Amino acid sequence: MLDLIHRAEAESISLSALAASLASRHAAPAAPIIPLHPVEVWACGCTYETSASFRDAEHGTREGMYAYVYRNDRPEIFFKGTARVCVGPGQPIGLRADAKFTAPEPELAVILGSRGAILGYTLANDVSAWDIERENPLYLPQSKVYSACCALGPVIVTADDLADPYKLEMTCTVTRNGAATFEGSVSTSRLHRKLETLVAYLLRANPVPAASVLLTGTGIIVTEAAALAPGDTVSIRIPEIGELSNRAVVVD
Repeated sequence: MLDLIHRAEAESISLSALAASLASRHAAPAAPIIPLHPVEVWACGCTYETSASFRDAEHGTREGMYAYVYRNDRPEIFFKGTARVCVGPGQPIGLRADAKFTAPEPELAVILGSRGAILGYTLANDVSAWDIERENPLYLPQSKVYSACCALGPVIVTADDLADPYKLEMTCTVTRNGAATFEGSVSTSRLHRKLETLVAYLLRANPVPAASVLLTGTGIIVTEAAALAPGDTVSIRIPEIGELSNRAVVVD
């Protein structure tokens, strides 16, 4: 996919047109794999009101720094990692051994081309050790960046095949021993910022390379009562993109 992105840009052709010209005409069943080994992964926070208010409540303030970021023009953007920390559909997501409250963060992910062009979309799980961030916001990198902390998939839907990214219904289900421990949903219509705005802030003095991914924030909050345990399965779904399902395991 990285090669396709670079070739499409070099030949000034859309990614979907290039893929269609190279695709086999003979369909064959295949299990989905990670659709892209991203050069870089960046992520946004406090882009949904539910996320901002939950984080401030965790820190004991009615309206604190997370609400400020939600209201302010400048979004929260942080480095999530590279392909090294990413997994695809069916592969394990990581739980840190030094964390007690790890939660999935279901998100719409944007696939970027050169100069921030939005090439397509996929699903993402921004797995986060929330108790580490709760202890001190300066611990955010340790909460967010570690082995198998980012799941992507199941496919990339190109921008010209997804009519309106702000009319998508996302669901998340966590199951344990066959029973649901958490179910939640959100519409991307609740996204507080335009995707182009998030990309524009990402690129300020920071020209990220083509084939990078931007996670656009979560509007589904998994509470501590449903904290992930080894063996839990997280399933994230948007009908227009598919389902991303991963089992949680402890990582060193």
